[in-house]
Amino acid sequence: MLRLFLIFALLLPALNAWGQEQKEQSVAEGFVVSFEYTLSDEKGTLIESNKGKEPLTYTQGKGQIIPGLEKNLTGMKVNQVKKVRVKPEDAYGSVDPKKFREVPREKIPAEAQKAGSVLVAKTPQGEGVPVRVREVKEKTVILDLNHPLAGKTLMFDIKILKIESARLK
Repeated sequence: MLRLFLIFALLLPALNAWGQEQKEQSVAEGFVVSFEYTLSDEKGTLIESNKGKEPLTYTQGKGQIIPGLEKNLTGMKVNQVKKVRVKPEDAYGSVDPKKFREVPREKIPAEAQKAGSVLVAKTPQGEGVPVRVREVKEKTVILDLNHPLAGKTLMFDIKILKIESARLK
């Protein structure tokens, strides 16, 4: 029993230091970060949220999330909350008119022939890509191939849940 107590007494300072290090760790390049978020547009309209669900996990500095958000998370600590405003150029870019395609109306399902409808197009590699109907004309439909959040300023409410070294992964 005494031996167990001595081992525990010897390990306690190291465990406390490790716990303190984990608590004080901040988001920096190469760290794996888990966070919860609520995403809204500038008017406050909810776009999506993962609160109460699986956290979003990424590696800082790997370009796995939009650049404006990644930049704003740098230096945050576990349990820290922050409101982040990301301009279009730091998110999904501006709306690019070159990404509009005019197709014959008969190629679009009748129920989707209204502005705002979302279809899924297949890339040559077979991936599904969301495509929005921008305009319906007499004989054609204008499709918008831009990302649905292109041209929008994004508002994030963030809470950092976990930060860990990528070496532990």
